[in-house]
Amino acid sequence: MLAPLSWLKDFVDIDVTPEELEKKLFGCGFEVEEVIRYGDKIDKVVTCKILEITQHPNAERLRICRVDAGKYGILQIITNAKNVNVGDIVPVAVDGATLATGDRITSGELRGEKSYGMFCGGEEIGIDDNFYDGASGDGVLVFKDDFPLGEEDRDLLGLKDYVFDISVLANRPDCQSVFGIAREIACALGKPLKLPALDFNAGAEGDGEISVKVEDKELCPRYIAHLIKNVRIEKSPKWMSRRLALCGLNSINNIVDITNYVLLEMGQPMHAFDMKTLADKSIIVRRAKSGEKITTLDEKELTLSTENLVICDGEKPVALAGIMGGLNSEIENDTTGVLFECAKFKRDNIRKSSRTLGKSSDSSKRFEKGVDEYTTELSMKRALHLVCELGAGEVTSTHIDVSAGQAQLNKTVKTTFSAINGVLGIEVPKEKIIEILEKLEFKVEYNGDEITTVAPPYREDVESYPDLAEEIIRMYGYEHITPTLLKDAAITPGGYSAAQSDEMKLKRFLAAQGLSEAMTYSFYSKKDVAALNLPEGAKEGNNVVIENPISDNYEVMRETLVPSLLSAAARNLKRGNYDGRLFEIADTFAPCGDGFPIEEKKLCFVLFGDGEDFFTAKGVAECVAEFFGLKFDLSKRAEKSYLHSGVSAKILLGDSEIGFVGQAAYETAEKFDIDKKVYVGEINYSAIESAEKPTFKFSPLPKYQIVKRDLALVAPKDVTCGEIEGAIISAGKGVIRSAELFDVYEGAQVGAGKKSMAFGLEFYDDEKQLSPDDVDGIVKRVLGSLQHRYGVVIR
Repeated sequence: MLAPLSWLKDFVDIDVTPEELEKKLFGCGFEVEEVIRYGDKIDKVVTCKILEITQHPNAERLRICRVDAGKYGILQIITNAKNVNVGDIVPVAVDGATLATGDRITSGELRGEKSYGMFCGGEEIGIDDNFYDGASGDGVLVFKDDFPLGEEDRDLLGLKDYVFDISVLANRPDCQSVFGIAREIACALGKPLKLPALDFNAGAEGDGEISVKVEDKELCPRYIAHLIKNVRIEKSPKWMSRRLALCGLNSINNIVDITNYVLLEMGQPMHAFDMKTLADKSIIVRRAKSGEKITTLDEKELTLSTENLVICDGEKPVALAGIMGGLNSEIENDTTGVLFECAKFKRDNIRKSSRTLGKSSDSSKRFEKGVDEYTTELSMKRALHLVCELGAGEVTSTHIDVSAGQAQLNKTVKTTFSAINGVLGIEVPKEKIIEILEKLEFKVEYNGDEITTVAPPYREDVESYPDLAEEIIRMYGYEHITPTLLKDAAITPGGYSAAQSDEMKLKRFLAAQGLSEAMTYSFYSKKDVAALNLPEGAKEGNNVVIENPISDNYEVMRETLVPSLLSAAARNLKRGNYDGRLFEIADTFAPCGDGFPIEEKKLCFVLFGDGEDFFTAKGVAECVAEFFGLKFDLSKRAEKSYLHSGVSAKILLGDSEIGFVGQAAYETAEKFDIDKKVYVGEINYSAIESAEKPTFKFSPLPKYQIVKRDLALVAPKDVTCGEIEGAIISAGKGVIRSAELFDVYEGAQVGAGKKSMAFGLEFYDDEKQLSPDDVDGIVKRVLGSLQHRYGVVIR
């Protein structure tokens, strides 16, 4: 947020330099991202009075002016400006001057005549109409005030100022204002805090017919309205428009400027309704009806839902609560009656409405962080005082305050000095603790080691003694903290744990297999879950629902990683990446009654593009098993609604099903906007971590030659590759070391309901060199076992 130094000085007697103040703010927890120096560059731009104007003898468009520059004497200035006349007081950059743009001005000669400076417009001295009327024009700025001559314009116009761009953390909404920052500065400097003027005269007769009704007090716990009549719409005084400009806001008119001024000064968003536009002279705060429309002040029409809160009159919405007013109730030049609004809205509702509608404003940003009821009440008084000060209208006695009756009481914390110092790890004297808390407007009572504090009404963030410790140390000084270990803590060597090391090694191993690691959100939408076509009761559909999701795309916590990686595959395909191998190792979450979700770590991978098929996906799963020294059984088909019924397999570890691999069902792929075959697998990584791993032992190089044979088999179509592999290895009785499928064929040559499968076998015996006869005998035994168990014959 932006806080001009001149504005801060209204509330605190700041007697340190801007550089020292920046350090003080940083020391008490507020990072100053930038100090914007206004008027710092301008030098030797002074007021001059035009005494005489004559035509340039050598240039038709130029004129020679004699000006009185006060202490700089009588100067000759050559100009082409047409808007200056004898007797005008204007800004002149004399010889050696520096403009707001950084440009230097020196004396020179124009068409044979000497010029000892340059007339300036608002742009040259860095101002516009918000600072001085006429400064936004293209010509020379002509002062309407009888300024003394030869004086620096930056001083006469009050241009020299410092604006602090301060980063305020989300837990300190009370500091989202100039006055809020001033409170902190007062404590840091040990200076008294001056309150803004809050007095006003509400002597004008009110209007008893105005009514305010809050239908949803959960979303609007406090609503204050006050009537102003005989309003005079005028320009705001320059001190107000200047401060608004320093904070990035343009002056509009006195009434609108008052609401913006209070927003910046007090941190309370306000709105002003034109009374002649309010049907039935009533305000109704309610949820919008589904499909209801409103056109906001920026002339954008929005379609609302029941999740949006609106301010209505007797007929229609006139404002989008906490975000922006409606175009149909804006202040016009002929406005004579105004209803001021100060309210507290539920911050998560404002945040959600702002994001879903794509509508953000200075007001919504503050409501999203939180506004307390104390500030709401104080800000209305401040606005009414400004109405009286500016003579913008007559404050009436019509004041309506609707409260939900649940105003939060000041937070009380009972603790001990020992507990506070225990958090800090140092001994802060009791007297200093009490002094700091009282300067921060906490009420303090103590008895021995016990201390009871009552937080000021604007400090809704204070919950317990660690919060008090934070308040104390940021004012006492972080430089007092000495490095110490926490209680029962010990210095341990750095590095990864064994589990983390294994996970990192697996990631590198998968990367070596051509897979790229993906990192996706732990949330997805209900639409993604529906795309899996899950049957009722499927565990993947039992999700932890997010109460206040940041958008509809992140409504539930994921129980499976499959939708996340299918979405990643879809994004790659849309962007022209037609081949890809992605994997992710991440936590999934399953509901556990009223307790915390059950977390399980899973490994998911997705393959797409030319050269990828079920067997390459199956190979990835087998690589994972090999990495851990485990044996996965992939001989049984997986029964997943989102997998192709004939191209899938369960991943079994012993008798436990720990995952699956297969082709994504065409219907599922289509719902993720994928028009190609895509293969996906998921393994319960937590189950692998807890599984008993074999001890790796050194095996000597083979003494004898390995014998290789290929077998082409004809099998019934429903017999899986895994079943045949298992039967071959089993019948080999330790001599067949591996059996790998390298070809599958279906067609008329093998018959209906049949398929041809070709396996490469490796034979090895630790005791002797296998002869051809030995191998033939083993093959004969294998073929007999296959025919007996599955009806498989040699082709």
